[in-house]
Amino acid sequence: MNTGPYPENRCLSTLRETQGQPWSRGAVNNLWDGRKVAPTLDFDLPEFHKFRIDHSDRISISGVQEKVSVRIENGKLVPTESDGQYILKPVPSMPSLESREETPANEHVSMQIAGQIFRIDVPPSGIVFFKDGSPAYIVKRFDRDPTTGEKHPQEDFCQLSNRTRATHGQNYKYDGSYEELGRILKQYCAAYTIEIEKLFRLIVFNYVIGNGDAHFKNFSLVPTPLGDFVLSPAYDLLNTGLHLPTESSTALDFFADDFETGAFHQNAFYSGADFLELANRFAMKPDRAANILHAVESFPEKAGALVRVSLLSGVAQDTYLAVVSDRSRAVLMGI
Repeated sequence: MNTGPYPENRCLSTLRETQGQPWSRGAVNNLWDGRKVAPTLDFDLPEFHKFRIDHSDRISISGVQEKVSVRIENGKLVPTESDGQYILKPVPSMPSLESREETPANEHVSMQIAGQIFRIDVPPSGIVFFKDGSPAYIVKRFDRDPTTGEKHPQEDFCQLSNRTRATHGQNYKYDGSYEELGRILKQYCAAYTIEIEKLFRLIVFNYVIGNGDAHFKNFSLVPTPLGDFVLSPAYDLLNTGLHLPTESSTALDFFADDFETGAFHQNAFYSGADFLELANRFAMKPDRAANILHAVESFPEKAGALVRVSLLSGVAQDTYLAVVSDRSRAVLMGI
């Protein structure tokens, strides 16, 4: 009998059925590198915050949400200030967020949908629990060598475009467009033709799930063993509308120089015509862009299968899938 705070017969990483185990075989191999790891942490949320505060001058994980780096020791996850293997993110303490207790499950299911359904490269992730049963999102670090712990270079698109608070103001992460992301990618990626399709797919995905916070720092480049650069695995994917329902539908405008398509001028929201224009500006082959957009036709049903077995509450599941349905219809308009 499963006596933990987690659901029976459902993997806390892949969301696939299990025989009463918290992790499927795939999760054990991919998330935990073949090791057995307990899904319940040996520390509680106050201890998490104390560690974070005590080590705030030495922990270099970027972002505003509370998080710490953890590693596996004797089958347990423990916080660490160096050689971290995973990033642990609990329910955020920001009281202004609606349904903030849903945040770990939101990010977890969004990452699973991205990897399993939309063919986006994402690092393995899952849900673990503090002693009191409250959930936390955990994701494997892709910027660390799993054997040596050595940190790999990673540069986000703010760094690549020299965007800082000093140069672009308080909202520097949001000062730009997705069209500009394509220009930056072309500047740094020799395999631009391949990588631009990955970027386009990720932009489509973020729009369809309602991620209104896909800004410049949430896209990065990493080096390959050959020394060239490619897009990093995707990260920080979630339906932000669950927590900030009045925010903009996208973090960035689609186009540079305040350009608007006729469809956007008429509809006042982005639709398939806007994505096709963006693909054109990315110099993508039209049929390749159309294939990515047409994949959205089956997306609500396939995403729904994962959302309905996720740790989101029933109300949050309904809200999430309503956004997916609405955005999918918008993407399919005019293609």
